[in-house]
Amino acid sequence: MTSILVVDDHQIVRAGIRSLLAHYDDFTVAGEASSGNDALEMVRKREWGIVLLDISMPSTHGLDILKQIKRQKPALPVLIYTMHPEECYAINLMRAGASGYLCKVCSPEQLVIAIRTVVSGRRYVSPTLGEHLAGQLKGDSQLPPHTQLSELEFQIFCKLAIGQALTSIADELLLSVKTVSIYRSRILETMNLGTNGKLMYYAIKHGLV
Repeated sequence: MTSILVVDDHQIVRAGIRSLLAHYDDFTVAGEASSGNDALEMVRKREWGIVLLDISMPSTHGLDILKQIKRQKPALPVLIYTMHPEECYAINLMRAGASGYLCKVCSPEQLVIAIRTVVSGRRYVSPTLGEHLAGQLKGDSQLPPHTQLSELEFQIFCKLAIGQALTSIADELLLSVKTVSIYRSRILETMNLGTNGKLMYYAIKHGLV
């Protein structure tokens, strides 16, 4: 039986997932965490079959939690389960190590399929996201500029988007302020944005904050 760790700051969501998955014999919700710190502590203390992770967490962004989980347990599959539409975060988070991405408006059947897919060692991509990716390969679909950012660039982008200072970002990511400043310039250039204010407006417009 696959043990699932559910990471979500809303108790009613965790309870709903536990109730739903109780009907299936091949996995069980063996743990719950309401914050990023709790999740990381639980990942450190025992082995899990899969982590079901929301990215809208208090204090710590889900991207940071994801990267720390993958740093601790590289082989541990993490399925993102969030309210944010796929075009907001899916590509960037899967690039950062997520095994799949699912929006909370999905059906219960989709959630079960996604869990079974990533537990089997494969990546879960919804039909909608699959069409976007296929269209991009053919040149028929244009994805938002933030999906072109590297893992570290996107991590810094998310912190800049909420108004975090360069010194604070540098301390969190164990980088020099100069390095973070260089990445900031690169991000603004890649996304064709001239200022932090425009970056913040872009993040709000695209539902990233």
